[in-house]
Amino acid sequence: MTGTADPSPRALVVTVSNRAAAGVYEDTAGPVLVEGLRAAGLAVDGPQVVRDGDPVGEALRAAVAAGFDVVVTTGGTGLNPHDQTPEQTAPLLDRPVPGIAEALRAAGLAQGVPTAVLSRGLAGMAGSTLVVNVAGSPGACRDAVEVLAAVLPHAVDQRRGGDHPRS
Repeated sequence: MTGTADPSPRALVVTVSNRAAAGVYEDTAGPVLVEGLRAAGLAVDGPQVVRDGDPVGEALRAAVAAGFDVVVTTGGTGLNPHDQTPEQTAPLLDRPVPGIAEALRAAGLAQGVPTAVLSRGLAGMAGSTLVVNVAGSPGACRDAVEVLAAVLPHAVDQRRGGDHPRS
């Protein structure tokens, strides 16, 4: 890779859950993302647990302003009326990266989870921050880590001005 010399992209994991934010139950999805992204070589903050709705947008705007390279949300992407993560994410995205969201849904299908297609998660660039929405189960987060670990180093390098590898 040919971008800047910073070897550790900075990432933030945001868990979107009314019940986890209220202390009704423990966040089990966010820690899966944190562990997996750290294993992939990212310096990861979080998980930051927020309620559905406006708090998601507030957390995303703060993360973009703080200069994180990557923000990965988990939860709030389904069909429940409270699931508003894509609606909070979309206005921030300058450039969609639909292939990431498509790959996340395909990974769930490949694991035999037909409901993976119900995730409305988005991915794209908000300024210089890559934002990715992941479904809210630990299994979806494990699948997401496999997809993201394969593409995040190149995505961050590109965001930092790196060139395409020559094969």
